[in-house]
Amino acid sequence: MKKIKNIAIIAHVDHGKTTLVDALLRQSKTQMKKEVAETEMIMDSNELERERGITIFSKNASVQYLDTKINIIDTPGHADFGGEVERVLNMADGCLLLIDAKEGPMPQTRFVLKKALEMGHKIIVVINKIDKSGARPQFALEATLELFLELGAGDHSLDFPVIYASGRDGLAGLEADLSKMTDIAPIFDAIVRHIPSPIVDTKKPLQMLITSIAPDNFKGRLAIGRIYNGVIKAGQEIAHINRQGEIKKYKLISLMTFAGLGRLETEMVEAGDIAAIAGIPDVTIGETIADPENVSALPLISIEEPTIKMTFMINDSPFAGKEGKFCTSRQIRERLFKELETDVALRVDETDKAQWIVSGRGELHLAILIERMRREGYEFQVSRPQVILKEVNGKKLTPYEKVFIETPEQYQGSVMQKLGSRKGEVKEMKTHNGIAFLEFIIPTKGLFGYRSEFLTDTKGLGIINTSFFQYLPDPGNWKERDRGSLVASESGATNYYGLINVQDRGVLFLDHGIAIYEGQVVGQNSRTDDIRVNVCKEKQLSNMRSKGEGSDEHFNKPKNMGLEDALEYIGDDELVEVTPKNVRIRKLYLTEIAEKQAKRKDKE
Repeated sequence: MKKIKNIAIIAHVDHGKTTLVDALLRQSKTQMKKEVAETEMIMDSNELERERGITIFSKNASVQYLDTKINIIDTPGHADFGGEVERVLNMADGCLLLIDAKEGPMPQTRFVLKKALEMGHKIIVVINKIDKSGARPQFALEATLELFLELGAGDHSLDFPVIYASGRDGLAGLEADLSKMTDIAPIFDAIVRHIPSPIVDTKKPLQMLITSIAPDNFKGRLAIGRIYNGVIKAGQEIAHINRQGEIKKYKLISLMTFAGLGRLETEMVEAGDIAAIAGIPDVTIGETIADPENVSALPLISIEEPTIKMTFMINDSPFAGKEGKFCTSRQIRERLFKELETDVALRVDETDKAQWIVSGRGELHLAILIERMRREGYEFQVSRPQVILKEVNGKKLTPYEKVFIETPEQYQGSVMQKLGSRKGEVKEMKTHNGIAFLEFIIPTKGLFGYRSEFLTDTKGLGIINTSFFQYLPDPGNWKERDRGSLVASESGATNYYGLINVQDRGVLFLDHGIAIYEGQVVGQNSRTDDIRVNVCKEKQLSNMRSKGEGSDEHFNKPKNMGLEDALEYIGDDELVEVTPKNVRIRKLYLTEIAEKQAKRKDKE
């Protein structure tokens, strides 16, 4: 059997994981398609991932180093994609833990590392970005050791090999000295030496665990996973055991293995390796593929429960159907159910009013789904995010998050005050070199809309990370949004004259010359109630002029509301209209009369 090493890469958002994988792929002389070889980030293939600089979807790559095949599995660094992380670690036998030489280990790293240690994986620590100004490799190493101890790592895990690297320059070495490094080979050597080969038996009956699903226009649904025992051959008959334990037999129409970033058709894949198979229409993540003569299932992968839900619905605003390619309920329904095939942490429940309740792991998880659908040409509306409550022994429980914050010391007070008012509880507090490290336990509901406030309060220098903690009793006494909205009273195009008349009432969201409709939210009121304003009002022209008229009028720059800002801003009686060209905020009832009638009905 050929030598195989399966390794997952763990790193915090923006610690250079993708760059390092690129260097490994390029220096192992892996054959890549021409268009891939020219792009900067090979692994972040999704447009959204490149823009945000984060990995959202886990991917597989494979390199040949001397006589060893190394399967590299890229893991998402964000806690909202925890569903992805656990599955990915099931495919690996060891991990590369990437630490930024300046910042040290971060909260998000802790989330994935904890899972890896629970599974007993061997960890290789890579102190990356040692070429960065202000790099502190020794501090990063000590902080990493502390993190291992905190997570209760055993002696086997604490004895980890350390490699220093600059992923961007494609250099690595056993000492933190760039001048002594020549290439990335020390990382390959460490993988070959320290990561155990898969413990498998090719003589046993076939067992393969499906850990991810990929769509293919020609072959249909591809199931990707690791073969634990036996051998799988092209065209063979297999048994598929689903989550309910039902067994169905199928014939494989395609068998592929990974080479570089691509998939290659092959005749046979042995235990220990990662394969992609086609021919099973309803396979999902966590299920087993087995030998039809000797069927035995592998343990199912448990998936984290969703904590937040939103209602998706068709767009019924006056601008409906003008900007999107896919606007009908059938098209939106198909797209949402298609997403379920690849995203295990997502749930979709249909209601009878052509609406869908979509539940996910966090605000970011759902915001990224909305953003991807928008870019694909879908047009729809979404409601305000709500937390998913549980009832245990007659008590209502709400999800709580652990929040990890890093901020310059001078902003620590405002962060603590804001989180305190949102029912947050401080669990840990320390300062180091002018940076405050804070840890809170806070109800998930209390975090809604906080991210943008946090960035403003810390002048963009703070880092906030969250991970699910547990379900606890709801503290209650939630104060609603303390400011109302400025709502357009007329349809038309916004006008400077109308905007300048209104800007003293609060913060505007729109510039001039933008088409709007009655009932659209054009700004935030500085008071608690909503008011209807006319921002399309034009100046009545006459031939009389007074001295100095119009010279002292100043129009303040409006606040640009992106998708996440809009989702954080809206109240229960508002919706976000999402189209490929625009993100608009609107009232549920567009006219004042409809709003009054709805309120009257509620009272009755």
